Amino acid sequence: MSGPYDIISIGHVDNAVLNDRGRVSRFVGGAVYYSSFAAKRSGARVFVVTKLNEKDLGILDGMKAEGIDVVAIPSDHTTSVENIFETEDVDKRKVNLLAQAAPFTIADIPQDKTLIYNLAGLFVGELPNQLIEELAPRGAKIALDLQAMLRRSEDGRFSWRDWPEKRRYLPLITYLKADSLESEVITGRPDREEAARMLHGWGAREVVISHSSEVIVYDGTRVYRAPFNPRNLSGRTGRGDTVFIAYQTRRLTHGIQDSIDYAAALCSMKMERPGPFEGTINDVLERIRTLRSPRP
Repeated sequence: MSGPYDIISIGHVDNAVLNDRGRVSRFVGGAVYYSSFAAKRSGARVFVVTKLNEKDLGILDGMKAEGIDVVAIPSDHTTSVENIFETEDVDKRKVNLLAQAAPFTIADIPQDKTLIYNLAGLFVGELPNQLIEELAPRGAKIALDLQAMLRRSEDGRFSWRDWPEKRRYLPLITYLKADSLESEVITGRPDREEAARMLHGWGAREVVISHSSEVIVYDGTRVYRAPFNPRNLSGRTGRGDTVFIAYQTRRLTHGIQDSIDYAAALCSMKMERPGPFEGTINDVLERIRTLRSPRP
């Protein structure tokens, strides 16, 4: 497959470590990894731009086998993140940065035509502010996961801090994603709806905020919402990445409520087994019909 594409995703693939209440395992992760499967399975033409050490090229085999176009730019290191869950609360985890690949520049991003640039970074510095400004004139919509602008590495550990340049760059963002922690860090507001309104007021056109119970979207007019309803949480890692790309993909051809319903249902299915989403569009639509709780 070659361009044009629906989505070009940019970010590091993670050679990850999971410590779930003392049970340790390794897996391939990263926002571009989880999101690429969900987008491809939702019918999108996807291209991934990532950076890693050449000795780790094998971790891209799963994406290539799925039919996802991938370009791997050489880096001295491959990003490796340790996720530590000490309780069943999926919104509370500790994160250690063990190694990180080099940041992206505009020269790394191909000129192929696309509808959306999905900026799927893991930590501050991976996707420099300037990259947003340089991508904007290309004419595609820009989607940004706020973790790339808030989550920092300090002595190997992550902390979350405000994005000082937010008011300059948010007007360039069509789709903005945060989880409940990130939305509070950047706005100072624990209420997710209030935070969404603030982020929209600063320029982002559609604000997506995820929580363990639901995902909401605010577009300047109303708050849309859809609940998560997983039968178990064995595949919770990658939840935010999956729900955001599912929303973007569905949004290419559908309205906001339909897109958030689709994203929540797909992500609920993904959370029921480790790894990326492996279902189909029809599976998701059937899930919506049979399991989704009715809105009041």
